[in-house]
Amino acid sequence: MLREIPHVKQVPGEARRRWFMDDELDLVVWFDAQDQVLGFQLTYDKPAQPHALTWHKNNGFRHDSVDDGENRPGRYKGSPILLENGPFHGHTIAERFWLAAAQLEPSLAETVYSTLQNFDEDET
Repeated sequence: MLREIPHVKQVPGEARRRWFMDDELDLVVWFDAQDQVLGFQLTYDKPAQPHALTWHKNNGFRHDSVDDGENRPGRYKGSPILLENGPFHGHTIAERFWLAAAQLEPSLAETVYSTLQNFDEDET
């Protein structure tokens, strides 16, 4: 079940953000000055092979795998980075999100869910 992280750092000059997480998913949502969703990033399959779908209303979708920086033998852990990745199974991930989103405000959950449902692989 996604729960909000309180007191998320806000960066001056950037859109306000909120962060929600559980064991399987992370959701970061960016808002404009009128509190409308500008975009979001949904990270899924966190324990196994994390991937991130980023959507912004001006830029569309981007689907990436997450390199967590752990696989660096003999070196310190690196910073996680996003790497372009293949197909995104939007309806499957949308359903997983919907089940985890029961405690989010309904309008926010519905916005993210419907955007995931409308994902078109040709956009990435």
